[in-house]
Amino acid sequence: MIRFFTFLFMLLLPLQAQAFCGFFVSKAGADLFNEASKVVMARAEDRTVITMVNDFQGDVEEFAMVIPVPEVLQEGQINVSENRIVDHLDAYTAPRLVEYYDDNPCQPRMEMMMRSTAMPAMMADGAMEKSAEAMGVTIEASYTVGEYDILILSAEESEGLFTWLNQEGYTLPEGAEPILNSYLKQDMKFFVAKVNLEEQEKLGQSFLRPIQVAYESPKFMLPIRLGTLNAQGTQDLILMTLTRNGRVETANYPTTKIPSDMDLPLFVADEFEEFYKAMFETSAKKEGYKTTFLEYAWDMGWCDPCAADPLSNEDLRSLGVWWIDAPQNRPGRGGRIMPFPGGQGQDAFVTRLHVRYTAETFPEDLMLHETSDKQNFQGRYVMRHPFTGDAQCEAAEEYYANLATRFEREAQTLARLTGWDIAEIREKMEANGQSFSGKPAPDTRQWWEKLWQ
Repeated sequence: MIRFFTFLFMLLLPLQAQAFCGFFVSKAGADLFNEASKVVMARAEDRTVITMVNDFQGDVEEFAMVIPVPEVLQEGQINVSENRIVDHLDAYTAPRLVEYYDDNPCQPRMEMMMRSTAMPAMMADGAMEKSAEAMGVTIEASYTVGEYDILILSAEESEGLFTWLNQEGYTLPEGAEPILNSYLKQDMKFFVAKVNLEEQEKLGQSFLRPIQVAYESPKFMLPIRLGTLNAQGTQDLILMTLTRNGRVETANYPTTKIPSDMDLPLFVADEFEEFYKAMFETSAKKEGYKTTFLEYAWDMGWCDPCAADPLSNEDLRSLGVWWIDAPQNRPGRGGRIMPFPGGQGQDAFVTRLHVRYTAETFPEDLMLHETSDKQNFQGRYVMRHPFTGDAQCEAAEEYYANLATRFEREAQTLARLTGWDIAEIREKMEANGQSFSGKPAPDTRQWWEKLWQ
């Protein structure tokens, strides 16, 4: 059965941006979504490095991957990466929930602005080569890289390629042949991979590691069409790009910012995953599943607030960011602004795009475009804890009088974003201390306690 991949210290100018300065609470990573694929693309000049996380589930003997590539890849252009690095980037860029604590309304504060080694080449056996030649298929190269056996193929026409791939166990679904033909017309080659069980056992790997390929091409694109053929319903693709100049967007589909910077009820802290899934589905449905959503765009040199520490330069280079300077490790702490004045990741701008699609809504491969826009953006959702201490002054009376209106606005926002029932939202808010009348219930968690944790 074939599984094709379905598919980050920026100087602030005065008065241009205000730091968020919230406390990080939770994040919504790729693992929230079924049938989700994670892909990382590093791109500078004409060089592209793609790292693909395999979402295959089942007997590894049945695993196979077929990927169109623009050239015959040499052994040194194929690598096996580590899941932890891609997972780290996913966590770093994931949409996040943050919280604030209201100040004492009688003592207002001034807000601050600052804030693989490849194994020796393994030639295809003679029988395989003869079988391929008979169907107009050429085995351009054959390698064993980590736990994968790799073939690079070219072909004269799609029918022979389709038949030969199926014959050799790369079972393509119905409807694949015309898609293969369109790639052949673009003079593209095919990267195919299977698991080498002996090498997997020798390496002691209990799971499949990401496959990484590098190539030179003026085209900045991600092929996704083959992956829609055997998909059950909609699919999710999390695409994280690393570039030098700025944000990446899709050139042949709209790129839409995910709804962000919304104040939400406090109970969402316990239901953030459910909230984000419902909010994303509502947003995708509103757009007819025909847009690419921007979830994160930021220079890798800092974050505010951090859902994870920024990646080290060493890990960035392993993802193909070849232009990064020498590593300068300075670990950070989640929930704070993390500047890296030594140059950590400053030349790597990360964009996180999230696509929910079907073959009908995304009939074309993703054509990508790097812009010069370095404006920060993140999917960020805010809980604001009301002040619960002793406050007796005219400002406090006004503050408490306005809380019910604020809570209702939060309830309406949550209902609009998710489609959840407004009455149930209000009930949960009341149960969580957000009363729609009078002062809020006492809360022992004061903002200063959180600040110094």
